[in-house]
Amino acid sequence: MTLSAQFLTMLSMIGMGSLFGAMLDTYHRFLKRPHRKGWIVFLNDLLFWMIQALLIFYALFLANNGELRFYIFIALLCGFAAYQSLLKAMYLRLLELLIETVISISRFTKRTFLLLIYKPIVGLIQLVIAILLTFGRGLLSLVKFIWKVLLYILNVLFVIVKKILFVFWKLLPKGIKKSVEKLYNRTAGKSKEIVNYISKWMDKLRKRKE
Repeated sequence: MTLSAQFLTMLSMIGMGSLFGAMLDTYHRFLKRPHRKGWIVFLNDLLFWMIQALLIFYALFLANNGELRFYIFIALLCGFAAYQSLLKAMYLRLLELLIETVISISRFTKRTFLLLIYKPIVGLIQLVIAILLTFGRGLLSLVKFIWKVLLYILNVLFVIVKKILFVFWKLLPKGIKKSVEKLYNRTAGKSKEIVNYISKWMDKLRKRKE
C-alpha cells in the first residue's frame, strides 16, 4: 500500500472515529435507556453496533480496499478521542438546537394545519349539518301545518256536505226515504252477515291449527 493510500486511510479512520462518537451521543440522546425495557435496549444496541461496524468497514473499503492494519484502530481511537475532547460539547448543543427546531417546526405545522385546514373543514361540515337539520325541521313543520290545514278543510267540507245532504233528505218524498232506508238496512244486514261469516271461518282455521 502506497504512502498516500496509508495517509488517506488514516484520515478516513480518524473521521470515522469522530463520526462514531457523534452517532453514539445521538443514539444515547434518542434511546433514553432508563425509560426502555431491557430487551429493547439490547436489540437497539446490537443493531447500532452492527451499523457502525458496517459503516467503518465501508469507509475502509473505499480507502484501501478493506485491508486491516494496526494503525487503523489507533486512528479510530484518535478520532473518537478528538471528538470527545474538542467537538462533543459543540455537537451536543447543535443537536439540541436541531431537535428544538424540528419540534418547533412540527408544532407550527400542526397548528397551521389545525387552524387553516382541519378546523375550517370541521366547521364547514358542522354548518352544513346544522343547515340540513334546520331545513329538515322546517320542512317537517311545514308538512304538519299543511296536513292540519287539509284536515280542517276536509272537516269543514264534511260538515257542509252533511248539512246539504240533510237538507236534501228532508226535501225527499217519504216513499223515496223508505226505499233508501230499506236499501240501507239490507246493505247493513248483508255486511254484518259477511263479517260474521268471515269471523266464523277464521275461528275454524285457528282451531284446526291448534
